[in-house]
Amino acid sequence: MTSHSTVSSHKPRRRRGPARGGSRPAAAQTPASQGPPPYEPVEFDPAPIPFDKLGLDTRLLSGIRDLGWDATRPVQSGVIPLALGGHDVIACAETGTGKTAAFLVPILQRFLIEGAPARPIGTRALVLAPTRELAVQIEDQVQGLTYHTHTSSVAVFGGVEMGPQERALKAGVEIVVATPGRLMDHMRHNSVDFTGLEVLVLDEADRMLDMGFWPDVQRILSALPSPRQTLLFSATMASEVITLTREFLRDPKFVQVGRRGGPAQTITHAVQTVPAKEKVQWLAKWLRAEATGPVLVFCRTKIGADKLASRLNAMGIRTAALHADRTQQQRMAAVEGFRTGTYPVLVATDVAARGLDIDGIAHVVNFEVPDTPEAYVHRVGRTGRAESTGSALTLAAPEELRALKALEKAVGVQLQ
Repeated sequence: MTSHSTVSSHKPRRRRGPARGGSRPAAAQTPASQGPPPYEPVEFDPAPIPFDKLGLDTRLLSGIRDLGWDATRPVQSGVIPLALGGHDVIACAETGTGKTAAFLVPILQRFLIEGAPARPIGTRALVLAPTRELAVQIEDQVQGLTYHTHTSSVAVFGGVEMGPQERALKAGVEIVVATPGRLMDHMRHNSVDFTGLEVLVLDEADRMLDMGFWPDVQRILSALPSPRQTLLFSATMASEVITLTREFLRDPKFVQVGRRGGPAQTITHAVQTVPAKEKVQWLAKWLRAEATGPVLVFCRTKIGADKLASRLNAMGIRTAALHADRTQQQRMAAVEGFRTGTYPVLVATDVAARGLDIDGIAHVVNFEVPDTPEAYVHRVGRTGRAESTGSALTLAAPEELRALKALEKAVGVQLQ
């Protein structure tokens, strides 16, 4: 059995808090389709590799089988051998491609091979993630993979009491999955011990930049010991992310999967020109007549998301709203209701553009033209995941058409 802290049990999650962050600096508004990559990509065979051919510990293989995984996906085929070899790695890949397993498998293999240290050394691996939802999902995979081991782990995020997290951190839990803001809170309280840290993971690095976490990320990295192994994953490579890789990674290997910074090839893209005042009616009609599965609708503001969800519900379309101002219970109910089909439609702000990992989302709808190319890429990445197909629809008012053209050029996708 896995020895987890009370925060990391296999029981259903109790309370989850809102993500913390701010707006993205103007300097970071770089297009999703940038120039040449900052590193020369390594050559690798993206073909699936059976996990039982990777020389993994039998306990880890048991956890992998429990999760129903047979062979690697392309990003895992590229990253896992390099990470197992001890290299720092930068992986740029589309959303929904299996990046979590790409860093968890080599981390856990390393720990199982080395065995438990002779004396407690505190946290051995730190995973930084931009949102509470993503942190929880990563921790869920940690629990599944470590079920047949004694590896301990905890998810650390805001919106819940710090006490249980603090007790787990002070007990020297081996793997910490954290959002930057809450981790900084614990660091200010001297609750963490990173003196024995072996591996650092920056997951969804570009999203942490988008959400204003960059100062916290840099402060955290500056407080960590060196040398260590660092693994960085990002869907796009903004200039600030590139700068970070040069400051904090050692001779990293660069793994590129798919088109750099663009949406998945499995997504179809469409645009509908609709006057702003008619968007709700048009969307309701489309949802009734054409939508063929779960629909995730993005709004620019929290007030807008609430208003749209309320109006759709009034029209008889079961809809939930998800944004940072919803209570913990409301957020959990919205996500689980959408996952189970109780709510066929989920209206969300960009808090859900990352970390909302729900299989089978058929459509993503941008109720307004997204502000940035990155926002478009991350939003539509909620569909067409893991080689499944999906559709992205953007509703553009006449006054938004100029912004739409700029978005098309930056993303490199012609919206029909």
